[in-house]
Amino acid sequence: MKRAAAWLIALILLLGLGMAQGEDFEADEGTEEAAEEGYLYSGAEYDPKRLVVGNPTPLSGNFTTQMWGGNTSDLDVMALVNGYNLIYWDQAKGTFAPDPTVVTSMSVIEKDDSGSSDLVEGDESGNRTYVMTLNEAMKYSDGTPITAADYAFSILLSTAPAVKSLGGDTENYRAIFGVEEYRDGTRTEIAGVRILNEHTLSLTVKKENLPFFYELGYLRCYPMPAHSIAPGCSIVDDGQGAYIDGIFNSALLEKTLLDPSYGYVSHPFVISGPYKLTSYDAESHTAEFEINPAYLGNYEGQKPSIRFLTLKTADNGTMIQELEEGSYGLLNKVMKAGTIESGVALVQGRNYAMTSYARSGMSMISLSCELGAMGDETVRQAIALCLDKEATVQRYCGSYGLRADGYYGAGQWMVQMLTGALTPPEDGNAGAWSALKMDEIRKYDLNVAEAIRLLEADGWTLNEDGEAFDPEWDDFRCRETDGKIEKLDFTLVLPVGNEMEGILQETFLPHLMEAGIRVTELAVNWESLLREYYRLDRRSSHMLYLGTNFSEVFDPRAQFNPEDAKKGHRNYNGISDDELYRLASELAATAPGDLLGYETRWLDFQKHYQEIVPAIPVYTNMYFDFHTRWLQNYHVTEHRTWTEAILYAYMSDPTVPEEDEV
Repeated sequence: MKRAAAWLIALILLLGLGMAQGEDFEADEGTEEAAEEGYLYSGAEYDPKRLVVGNPTPLSGNFTTQMWGGNTSDLDVMALVNGYNLIYWDQAKGTFAPDPTVVTSMSVIEKDDSGSSDLVEGDESGNRTYVMTLNEAMKYSDGTPITAADYAFSILLSTAPAVKSLGGDTENYRAIFGVEEYRDGTRTEIAGVRILNEHTLSLTVKKENLPFFYELGYLRCYPMPAHSIAPGCSIVDDGQGAYIDGIFNSALLEKTLLDPSYGYVSHPFVISGPYKLTSYDAESHTAEFEINPAYLGNYEGQKPSIRFLTLKTADNGTMIQELEEGSYGLLNKVMKAGTIESGVALVQGRNYAMTSYARSGMSMISLSCELGAMGDETVRQAIALCLDKEATVQRYCGSYGLRADGYYGAGQWMVQMLTGALTPPEDGNAGAWSALKMDEIRKYDLNVAEAIRLLEADGWTLNEDGEAFDPEWDDFRCRETDGKIEKLDFTLVLPVGNEMEGILQETFLPHLMEAGIRVTELAVNWESLLREYYRLDRRSSHMLYLGTNFSEVFDPRAQFNPEDAKKGHRNYNGISDDELYRLASELAATAPGDLLGYETRWLDFQKHYQEIVPAIPVYTNMYFDFHTRWLQNYHVTEHRTWTEAILYAYMSDPTVPEEDEV
């Protein structure tokens, strides 16, 4: 591959013509060629014990749980400090499996028709219980042993009524037997979470949640230190399920979890993961880490070797120069076109390397469907028709992004299977696979005339005085409903400093104005935007621009549950659509291994999503990582994130041995 054409790989991958997971690129096309050409590193010097990582997304401080929200950078911290998940994602096989470092053995028990069980009493037959024996050598960073009680506490904490009273999301683990009764306060224990002995745990999945395409994903759980979060409490099981014994209430958790100076959410100093958080500066959005010597390793037993890590916000305008100067050793998730092009140019100097990979996520204009006229499907469709999506994507991503027309990301296997980046399995259903097409999903191209037609047909023909709307004089359309005037007058919030603010002022807002929809743009800090998006604060903004990345488990039931549309514990769009929820439920109920069935249902879900427009997808894209050649054995495309890849990487002087020089 010619060096000058390396940037084309991003576009090729996004069009489904390249590798499914991306490819590593280096300007010298490999160390052997470097040796032959007499390569000698001539860039900035680095401390081999330290790596500074830059990411365009500022940390918000939600580092140990997503119960109070979080962004992609927060998830990176979460991956560094939280370890020993019961279940891991096998990237090579595309399946979940018990982590052999954590679970030394696992058995599955299904109740017979008599309903007898020595693990769970009083439930319906057909539930499935997983019994897991844990590695007795696991310890927290402070030396405290990790036991079955720590995993039980993690689930008890994640679903606790006390957390809910503090505005936290407690909708996790809905599939575990007894969680709903515990969450609503009718039981103090969770019947499906059993501490059988110090190092044996059992989890019971309810019958109605089976089958599930990502079944073992129900069991994902990492330990949480009760001695840090609930001091004075014990996690016990008297035979009816695990519960917390002691004073455990919202007043306690407000201090131990949410205190801005020492709360465990933002300052987790007792951890189970590969790195310990040593400091966090909320003003500069900078986190410092050091290797956790108690960490036994990931599912392959791999431990980190770079002693110190720093993660901080990197500015798109200066990050490449700062990388060249040695201020950063790794730039992660770079996606702005101009910055990528500067990075590609830097790599040509051979002191730096880059990797590109398709993002399993997208950017979007999230719509607050619970607020006023935004609850009208026709209004949302009209708004979508006013975005010049092609121009927006080109302005921001250049050749490194594609328009998104659904709730998906280019890196998801479902997308790659339909675009040709992945080959469907040879299961005798070649015809059925070929019949599935991404172009079945509706696209909203810029069409102001159609937006106006939809609005007028829907009754939006008045001004705020109740008279006929005049586009020459009136700022926005209105209609009368039940004697009240509804207005197409909205607010759009974006992160401070995001270049998309200026782009949308040219590609979106003028077209809305032409259609008779007034939108006022507001720039807010990340923390405020996320709190409003997650509905932790009272929401007043009708549109929110942000991005989302999808986990391995694509299960959108909770995000689109109509029963949660008003409260918004997980339904962040506030959408109430029974058909969308039915399609999401059918998708989840696909039998494990039925790829064709899942893909077919996924496509049905996407088609309806685009019809009702809970949000306006903008783009999905390539991520680029740029790094110094001091950082070696860094292969992010073989893993899900840089936080996994960094366990295998090391820092070392990259000069070629003298005997290999020409």
